[in-house]
Amino acid sequence: MAEHEKKSAPVDTSQLYAIGEVSKICNVSKKTLRYYDKIGLISPDYIAEDNGYRYYSRDTLLFVPVIKYYKQMGFKLEEMKTLMDSDTYDYHLRKLRDKIDELKIQRQEINIAYTSVVDWYNLLLEAEGVLANNVVEVSVKYIEAVSACYIEQDFDGNYMDAIINIGWTNYLEEIGHEITGAVYLYFPHMREKLAGQPTRVAVFQKGLTDVADNRTMTFGGKMMLSAYHIGSHDTIGATYEKIFDWADHHGYRCGEAAIERYVTDYWTTTRPEDFVMEILIDIEKK
Repeated sequence: MAEHEKKSAPVDTSQLYAIGEVSKICNVSKKTLRYYDKIGLISPDYIAEDNGYRYYSRDTLLFVPVIKYYKQMGFKLEEMKTLMDSDTYDYHLRKLRDKIDELKIQRQEINIAYTSVVDWYNLLLEAEGVLANNVVEVSVKYIEAVSACYIEQDFDGNYMDAIINIGWTNYLEEIGHEITGAVYLYFPHMREKLAGQPTRVAVFQKGLTDVADNRTMTFGGKMMLSAYHIGSHDTIGATYEKIFDWADHHGYRCGEAAIERYVTDYWTTTRPEDFVMEILIDIEKK
């Protein structure tokens, strides 16, 4: 829309609206209306020479809802001006297609952020429930199958380094992958780890985006032994021994591998007594 000519000669203002009336009718501040005039988006049809009062015609008022709808669609003011100044379909189609592409990216980014926050919030709720009810019993439960991107590393007993993992973070950035939720450590030889020996570990988390990388692993999709461990990671061995004793007593044979799912840890608190993690172990009936 081209900027209206600001007539300075006296005119009949009975058919025009003062800026205060426009503000009330259109539910927009006078400050905003003045700014619209400054950038040439909506200008008054008449400015009184004696007192500088601004007056708008009814037709000019009708551009305010248009601007509000452009704002709803995510257009910036400078983008609105070019749209309102153009009368061609081709230009509007091009600008709308560009906005659709832009909003698709924003929607994906917001969805990633939202899911990440919700998943972390749910982990805290889970840990809070485990701590409040001292949930440390061993149980057999079905673990839903999950396919996830992973990397393998050496594990020397430094849990903080393995959980807040610089190598894992760098790898995710390198392949452009987004993750969420708990950190998982998969130990193919858990007894090496329990014996304090250096061993291999696979680090993985649930993915939020598709990734063109062939390093994926699937875990779960079966019944597994499960037990929460509460407290310092230095005492994890005691929880493993409890799981082994329970399995032996109930006629189960434990596999060689174990998965540790970190519900709350160094990412959330500096208090080891509030750490919560879940141990998952393959089993079969003897």
